[in-house]
Amino acid sequence: MKINALVAHDAAQPLTSGQVSLRALQKQDVKIEILYCGVCHSDLHMARNEWAVSHYPLVPGHEIVGRVVDVGDEATHFKPGDIVGVGVMVDSCRECHFCKHHEEQYCEAGFTATYNGIDKYTGDRTWGGYAQSVIVDQHFVVSVPQNLPLAGVAPLLCAGVTVWSPLRHFNVKAGDRVGVVGLGGLGHMAVKLASAMGAEVTLFTTTPEKGKDARRLGAKQVVVSRDAAQMAACQTSLDFIIDCVAAPHDLDPYLATLKTNGRLVLVGIPDQPHNAPNITPMVFRRLSISGSSIGSIQETQEMLNFCGEHNITADTETIGGEDVEAAFARMLKGDVKYRFVIDMQATRW
Repeated sequence: MKINALVAHDAAQPLTSGQVSLRALQKQDVKIEILYCGVCHSDLHMARNEWAVSHYPLVPGHEIVGRVVDVGDEATHFKPGDIVGVGVMVDSCRECHFCKHHEEQYCEAGFTATYNGIDKYTGDRTWGGYAQSVIVDQHFVVSVPQNLPLAGVAPLLCAGVTVWSPLRHFNVKAGDRVGVVGLGGLGHMAVKLASAMGAEVTLFTTTPEKGKDARRLGAKQVVVSRDAAQMAACQTSLDFIIDCVAAPHDLDPYLATLKTNGRLVLVGIPDQPHNAPNITPMVFRRLSISGSSIGSIQETQEMLNFCGEHNITADTETIGGEDVEAAFARMLKGDVKYRFVIDMQATRW
């Protein structure tokens, strides 16, 4: 079946309106009319082939919220009319250790990405959420709480769960002192979620003007990371840090703010490696540096349920699909608070 979509045809050209074909509905599938799709920075990387893995034509988008319009004969989890979400994955091997332990994001065979992946039924490339519809196996679809505004839910499917996963995996709890590095799409969700969990949140930023917004989002303290005195004042004060910055930077000043047994978790992926950290304080204070990918389907549903209970959504700016290239340009300048979301129903095809 043909659907309208925003298509990247090569790395040097803007996305244009076009048509792509969805696979036929399989027994376990759910067909979703897309209502909103978040604009993740990785969409820009992929559209421009900045990671050298893009295959064209390409339809970006993996922060999808929509309405179920059809289900396969054996799909029992959802029914037409349900409001659902789809994140970064649409399949995995289902057989390896990680898949069987509800950690599909670490599938040993590699999960199937929502776009630019290989559809195991057809062998064709998967299409993302900058489109009218998507067909996804029910196992990789999640329920959306009815009380949340849908445009603000879309970024939770990537940005939200990417920071939720390490918070839960490393057992962050009420009373913990948590640092967040960077107040962007991921960082603003880390502040919201950690503070709602009862943690005392410190935001690290290079931009003093972000302090007021950080406190509005739930941060108790704001530290300008370029200010040596401010950094020194919070040495050995934090239990846990989520670093959301996707650019190379010095990790040592942040390690210095951790207590003994503290952990720094990296969720931002820079285009060049970070400098190697100073090992001596890591050894003598038993500090750890970890990485964390997106969350599992189970974690995504858990996160959405938590957000429903606490009325948490992303801070968004809604656009039409025809405005996506302008949104990419503004995103490169950091001119968004804190996620663009495409309204698919308002998009002019």
